[in-house]
Amino acid sequence: MIRFEHLTKSYRVRGARKVVIDNLNMTLPTGRSLALLGRNGAGKSTLLQIIAGTMRPDRGQVVSDGLISWPVGFGGSFHRDLTGAENVRFIARIYGVDGDELTEFVEDFAELGKHFHMPVRSYSAGMRSRLTFGASMGIRFDTYLVDEVTAVGDASFRSKSRQVFVDRMQDSSAILVSHEMAQIREFCDAGIVLTEGRLSYFEDVEEAIEAHLAAIQGRPILAGA
Repeated sequence: MIRFEHLTKSYRVRGARKVVIDNLNMTLPTGRSLALLGRNGAGKSTLLQIIAGTMRPDRGQVVSDGLISWPVGFGGSFHRDLTGAENVRFIARIYGVDGDELTEFVEDFAELGKHFHMPVRSYSAGMRSRLTFGASMGIRFDTYLVDEVTAVGDASFRSKSRQVFVDRMQDSSAILVSHEMAQIREFCDAGIVLTEGRLSYFEDVEEAIEAHLAAIQGRPILAGA
């Protein structure tokens, strides 16, 4: 369960205050794989970081009764001056999991070769995504926060990423951000749409996609919580 209580976040843009999350009050269901949809700049990444605890809201709070992953694909999750292996061991200590087991899993999964033992600052964006996705999938979270990471790499790596993600979803919830509707349909069974700081929940992912497309076209969202 994840519950938003009067959640608000804004930024100063060219001297004006832009509200991206506006007094959200909602409880997200347990055991669902949720698509988080919204146009570019709507605040999806901001919301993911607040849920994960890597960004503070202006007001309100996020309440959860389970273990939530960091936002996979968010580069700030790892220390640039530590190696991939050192970052993974540090994460293992934070979450109380076996460091050797997690390191072995990530090294095999991420396919970084010698770069796994080099500083993260030397990684390409794709390599960082492989590292963060592998580390996240190596820990059994109650809710996974994922930002289009299953699209990283060649066809073989994408297939492996999808397989492990589907496996984790057998026992966990997820919030997935993606601009690919095929990916949304493959992994998600419900959806939330962020528009003008407000969040609407849809039991059916197809309804969420339709509402998202309506928002892009400037039409009102007619359904949802």
